[in-house]
Amino acid sequence: ASEYEKKFKHDVMAHVHTFGEAAPKAKPIIHLGATSAYVGDNADLIIYHQALELIYKKLLLLIDKMKDFSLEYAKVQTLGFTHFQPAQLTTVGKRASLWLYDLVLGTEQIKFTFDTYKLRGVKGTTGTQASFMSLFDNDEEKIVKLDRLVCEQMGFNKAFCVTGQTYPRKADSRIINCLSDIAQSLHKCATDIRLLQHLKEVEEPFGSDQIGSSAMAYKRNPMKCERICSIARYVIVNALNPALTASVQWFERTLDDSANRRISMPECFLAVDAILELAINVFTGIVVNENVINKHIMQELPFMLTENIIMESVKKGGDRQELHEKIRVLSMQAAEQVKVYGKNNDLLERIASDDMFSLTLEQLNKIALPQKYTGRAEGQVKEFIKETVIPLLTELDNKFDIEETKY
Repeated sequence: ASEYEKKFKHDVMAHVHTFGEAAPKAKPIIHLGATSAYVGDNADLIIYHQALELIYKKLLLLIDKMKDFSLEYAKVQTLGFTHFQPAQLTTVGKRASLWLYDLVLGTEQIKFTFDTYKLRGVKGTTGTQASFMSLFDNDEEKIVKLDRLVCEQMGFNKAFCVTGQTYPRKADSRIINCLSDIAQSLHKCATDIRLLQHLKEVEEPFGSDQIGSSAMAYKRNPMKCERICSIARYVIVNALNPALTASVQWFERTLDDSANRRISMPECFLAVDAILELAINVFTGIVVNENVINKHIMQELPFMLTENIIMESVKKGGDRQELHEKIRVLSMQAAEQVKVYGKNNDLLERIASDDMFSLTLEQLNKIALPQKYTGRAEGQVKEFIKETVIPLLTELDNKFDIEETKY
């Protein structure tokens, strides 16, 4: 076939002649009524469907890993961050459930793509099926039946109702958008883990013999998450390719699509496969440093409790306005100790030693229990896993054999 392609400069005709030599009796009717798009488009759609199933399997395995992580740390308090500045408390598991839910939303898009998946079918050179009208003596019922039978023989039950020479290239865009959706989710998740590793709160797996830097021997870089972000960014940008291809497909067909599709489509699948493998590896051995997390909580929690402390002091007869001004001054002093002198946050001690508040350090410490300030975080995680994630995994486990991949 390769020799014929050098001669003909046409991949499909090269194979037609090759098959004709292998089966001489069939040679006169090979490719009768068909066009290159019949061969290439239908084959591509079959391959893409199989590839998307493989991606789906690994996505489900990752969801299963992240589900376990979310449940394990559902009640472990941690600082929430907005603008990457300390905000109200959340839990490690609740934060992970946000990563997880992004991926669950991705499964919904893939399921929709599977449910509406179609082949090109048998449509002829410009989509009118004119060649088959000639073959079947204008018997339209036979042509419709042939279209259906070809799809069934290829393992599908639907063909596009109308096409030009090719199937609608928006179908490629829809498929790649599924992959881009996964890439977006994993980029966000991996970025969060990279930031948390900087804080030493969470770390990706690090081998006992792994080297973080050729110069700085102490370094533990989040290289897996960095790689996820790097490849995910490629996928997100690559999603423009099928969109642009669909937009420049003139009339019934041009060849603007061919070379671009042969690069952008398979590379996108390979890239998403890679980041799923990396993410599975990360969540197989991710490390949570709870003592570091607690230290960071206690550096910020006293500031977050000032309103609660004011209310408790008012109950004991204090003046709200005077208390507010006093606690503002004490907060500035405590912040100076932390930021200027690198000391611990001593705001609670300062409040306890001030007679205006009428609160002992023991009473203040009871107010400052972190578990009082995480709201329904733990319950939300458990509800989400029970009502959304487990049914998804149970339903899809029947369709796909989920086995852990090796990285």
